[in-house]
Amino acid sequence: MKAAVLHEYKQPLRIEEVARPECGADEVLIRVEGCGVCHSDLHLADGGWPQLLSAVAVKKPLIMGHEAVGRVVEKGSGVGEIAVGERVGVAWIYWSCGQCRMCKEGLENLCPRQAITGVTVDGGFAEYVKAKASHVTRVPDSLTAQEAAPLFCAGLTVYRASKRAGVRAGQRVAVFGVGGLGHLAVQIARSMQAEVIAVDVSEEKLELARKLGAEHAVNAAAVDFAAQMKKIGGPHVALVTSASKAAYDQAFSSLRPDGTLGVIGLPGEDLCFPAIVMVARETRIVASSVGTRADLRELLELAAGGKVRCRTEARPLSQINEVFEEMRRGKILGRVVVSA
Repeated sequence: MKAAVLHEYKQPLRIEEVARPECGADEVLIRVEGCGVCHSDLHLADGGWPQLLSAVAVKKPLIMGHEAVGRVVEKGSGVGEIAVGERVGVAWIYWSCGQCRMCKEGLENLCPRQAITGVTVDGGFAEYVKAKASHVTRVPDSLTAQEAAPLFCAGLTVYRASKRAGVRAGQRVAVFGVGGLGHLAVQIARSMQAEVIAVDVSEEKLELARKLGAEHAVNAAAVDFAAQMKKIGGPHVALVTSASKAAYDQAFSSLRPDGTLGVIGLPGEDLCFPAIVMVARETRIVASSVGTRADLRELLELAAGGKVRCRTEARPLSQINEVFEEMRRGKILGRVVVSA
């Protein structure tokens, strides 16, 4: 089968012919119809995130990609409920143990033994991907593979972050960064009946946010940014999807008293906020890591009902390195979905 393979960090992925995976007893083999390209893929290919690289055993050579959707073409002898021909998706969490304290508390995304799709095991930048049957998620018939694939990481990440930050009806929610994650965060906040403030430095992305239902769109580079935010009213929740430290500083400063800062984007620098301000304003800081299978099922139901739609562009797998370069330059609006 054809696959995009990482051999060395900071080197282009190689499009190669590799052996098709074989199913174990508890696994399914999926013919990939589309796999979303995530900034996590780019960071990994570039050798970024030293904390991750030192904490997990990255497989090499590695087929990357962790937002894969397709049809089951084979299943192992021990697989019951999943049928050949069903459409399913494979997310970041390839497998979690189900036995540790985190798993038993419903926090499988924090399982210390988890295997990670496209990081510690081969992923979806290929014609086929195998997966644990217990950890695939069925895709609603109303969603195409191109629509569904980015929801398996980008959508899931901001959906769980919105839940953890306590977004609810009537609140003002500011989304800092209207990119692949942020444009989904705008829609998810709207589905939760919040008043949305979109913040970005790109007028094109702010216009997209308006079309997606944001009541306010503020350019973070404007000289009167603080005044504009004050006029709108400080947000109850600020979700930062940008990997910019400056975005975090602006988000923290804009919060109303008793506000919540949602940590999603991953800047290279450490974040630092004044404790005296946090205490005086009773500010909460809440981080979120991808999401669980239960979160994903909830999100797919929202998407099937038309409340969340990812802006996508289909590209052939052979263009994966060009896609990475466009991502480095900030030229992607929404998400790219590749297929072999």
